Amino acid sequence: MSQDNFGKVAVLLGGKSAEREISLMSGKNVLEGLRKAGVDAHPFDPGERELFDLKKERFDRVFIALHGRYGEDGTVQGALEYLGIPYTGSGVMASALCMDKVRTKMVWLAGGLPTPRYEVVTERSDWAAMAAKLGLPLIVKPAHEGSTLGLTKVSKAAELSAAYAQAARYDGLVLAEEFVQGEELTAGFLGEQALPLIRIEAPQGNYDYQNKYFTDDTKYICPCGLPEAEERHIQALVMRSADLLGCTGWGRADLIRRADGSVSLLEMNTSPGMTGHSLVPMAAKVAGISFEQLVLRILEMAHVG
Repeated sequence: MSQDNFGKVAVLLGGKSAEREISLMSGKNVLEGLRKAGVDAHPFDPGERELFDLKKERFDRVFIALHGRYGEDGTVQGALEYLGIPYTGSGVMASALCMDKVRTKMVWLAGGLPTPRYEVVTERSDWAAMAAKLGLPLIVKPAHEGSTLGLTKVSKAAELSAAYAQAARYDGLVLAEEFVQGEELTAGFLGEQALPLIRIEAPQGNYDYQNKYFTDDTKYICPCGLPEAEERHIQALVMRSADLLGCTGWGRADLIRRADGSVSLLEMNTSPGMTGHSLVPMAAKVAGISFEQLVLRILEMAHVG
């Protein structure tokens, strides 16, 4: 598709979620990439403007560079469908499902795919019984946030109540998840193309908000170093996991690979980061896809419904 055929493009950035700061960084990079590629692209912050302005200002397409709630959870997608404006990424159902870590797991488990054991928790949960059932350490996290916001690794049952309170500051739905020891991997996809896997080595194994976006201490290894057949197997698992959730366009799954070679799916991101530290652009580059080519291919797949 010619860049001229994209028409006037809005890059949605910022928004109202707890990940606003990261979205502004992603959106700025996407905007620059599209403009370098010759697209008539403009920034649009739905945290400061009404979405209906997209229709009034005659935008032809939308590139969603929002992260978290009100951007990655199906709400913006539904509004854009109502307005009849094609948008990037997954549709309403898949976006809502993937933003909800509990229901993502339900779908994966129903499809026979591996994911760590978990329990939904409340302030009335029996922490000792949960620790006995799932084992320690545990990961406690809000169900509808990304970028490790509100996440705590707990090594003692006595710490679970405080970890729940931390997660509950972000969300009314909180889960405790079995901690899986192993290598952190991430697997992006672009349409039907699985991108090369990236192995993540964070300081002290702590791939938190700071180490994701604001330091250069985290190491990203791509190619990841796995045998080709094993990498293909994991990529096929990721594509299957995306298909089960109804994902389209592009996305990224996070996984853990145990020492015995088995893997567990952690979560699916339908609007991955596009910052200087982000993983999909990194994997795309190894696959021979420049950042400008990447944003163009994502924009080409924009759809309504």
